[in-house]
Order: sequence, then structure tokens, then C-alpha cells
Amino acid sequence: MRLLLIIAVSYLLGSIPFGYLIVSATTGGDIRQTGSGGTGATNVSRRAGKFAGVLTLILDALKGAGAVILAKFIMSGVSDSNVAWWVGVAGIVAILCHIFPVWLGFRGGKGVATGVGVFAVLAPVAVVCAGVVFLVLVSLTRYVSLGSILAALTIPVFIWLESFARPVPQLLPNVTAALLGAALIVYAHRENIQRLLSGTENKFGR
Repeated sequence: MRLLLIIAVSYLLGSIPFGYLIVSATTGGDIRQTGSGGTGATNVSRRAGKFAGVLTLILDALKGAGAVILAKFIMSGVSDSNVAWWVGVAGIVAILCHIFPVWLGFRGGKGVATGVGVFAVLAPVAVVCAGVVFLVLVSLTRYVSLGSILAALTIPVFIWLESFARPVPQLLPNVTAALLGAALIVYAHRENIQRLLSGTENKFGR
């Protein structure tokens, strides 16, 4: 029952379309008709302004963090060695349901902010390092999508590298969750990758 509860809670949290709701409330429009059609912070900021974009970013990150925190709470007191795996599953379900929310016909965001929230709880040091990668890439190229993709791909690497400096609890479950999360984020950016390769991707601030 606990495992089903974790999946259900993570599903419901991850699928809340904050970007869609914020744009609908502030402009009366449908964010899916703007830019990339995604419900993430970058697209929201194009439609409803920077404040709406930042608010979306924060709320999307909080639902990822919330899924993991609630999973840990639900599994508290359980000594099973698989607990860390189920906490990781909670994070992946949240990212998956953000990208494919049932309420919007399975068309959501790219999973980046939700992934940040998930791994800010599971692997905060790796998230900080990946954040540096993101900022450097975006400042050099002005491509948010490129920074997001490569930052996501570095999180499992940074989790693994951290283990050489100090013991990392639940190393294998966290690395596995990070790899799955990165795969989902890269898949969600498949159209961006095509535009990057063709030179037609939008740059930040334009």
C-alpha cells in the first residue's frame, strides 16, 4: 500500500500544470499555443512575463521536491533496503508526469525545474554543480535548451564523482534515478535538439 501511495502522490504532484494555470489566470490564454507549446518557465515567461516564469519555475521545482520528501515520509520507519529505490521512483514519476500530464493531453513541460526539485533533495551537491554548467552554457551560447540538456546529463556524473570525495548515501539508486531523469529530459527536448542542429533554436532574451 505504501508503494502505491508513493506512486499516486508523485503522479498527482508531478502532473499539476502550474505553467498552464498561471498563464490562464493572468492572460486568459493557453500556454500551449505559445512558442514551443510547453508549460515550463521559459515558455511561460515569453507569454506572461518574467514574474510568471519565475513563479512557474519555483512551483515546478517544489512539486518535484515535494514528491521525494513525501515519499521519504511515507517510507519512514521502514528498514527495507529498497526504500531508496522507491524514493527515486517517486522523483522519476514526478518528472514523467510533468512532461506528460494527463490533464493536458499528455503535453506538458520539459521536466527541468521538476528535476531540479527532485535532485535538490536527493543530491544537492550534484544539482549545484549542474547549475554552474547550466549558467556557463547559457551565458556563452544563449541557448536555455542546450544548457538544460547538458546540465541534466551531468547530474549522474556529479553524483558519481562526489562518491570519490566522500561517502554518498544511496549512491546506486540516486545515480540510476538521475540517469532516468536525464533521459526523460533529453527526450522532452527532442524538438529543441533538432532546432539546435539546424540553427533555428530560439536564444534566451530574443
